[in-house]
Amino acid sequence: METKKENPMKEKQASHSSNMNPMRTIKIEKIVLSVGGTGDYLEKGFKLLKLITGKTPAKTKSNKRIPSLGVRPGLEIGTVVTIRKGHIELLKKLLIAIDNGLRKKQMSENNFSFGLKEYLEIPGIEYQREIGIMGFDVTVVFKRAGRRVRLRKIKQGKVSKRQTITREEIIKFMEDNFQTEFK
Repeated sequence: METKKENPMKEKQASHSSNMNPMRTIKIEKIVLSVGGTGDYLEKGFKLLKLITGKTPAKTKSNKRIPSLGVRPGLEIGTVVTIRKGHIELLKKLLIAIDNGLRKKQMSENNFSFGLKEYLEIPGIEYQREIGIMGFDVTVVFKRAGRRVRLRKIKQGKVSKRQTITREEIIKFMEDNFQTEFK
């Protein structure tokens, strides 16, 4: 009779230890597409990001004066769009454009970035005469459950260093979910 009582408990402990902590699961928070430039190049970048995402990009302005580059405060120097919903399909298309391969040095804490030299490499997108040939940068940001505790305004709390997502965890996540190869 004692063995019957021990077995259910051992099974419960074994199944509990095999389950992963839901607070440690990694999710993609957002994908940020950006183009830098001024004048006509910026307008082409604006049209490009609108074509790829279907959303209206925001323009970024400079705060500093850099005379060697001809930058002055208030000058529009870039355009950016953030994708929070429906980002998985877009990420798959963008990874196909770079042959589903990334380098380990493109990884950072909580994110990774890569660039596309030509938007024509993305499947399903054709050449646009008014845009020409240009590229853009892609940043993929990851998060864990509980990130909002640090970001919220009321009852803000501290989050431990374990909450950050390391390079190795990002590499494992990308290999498991997107079959990405790392060099």
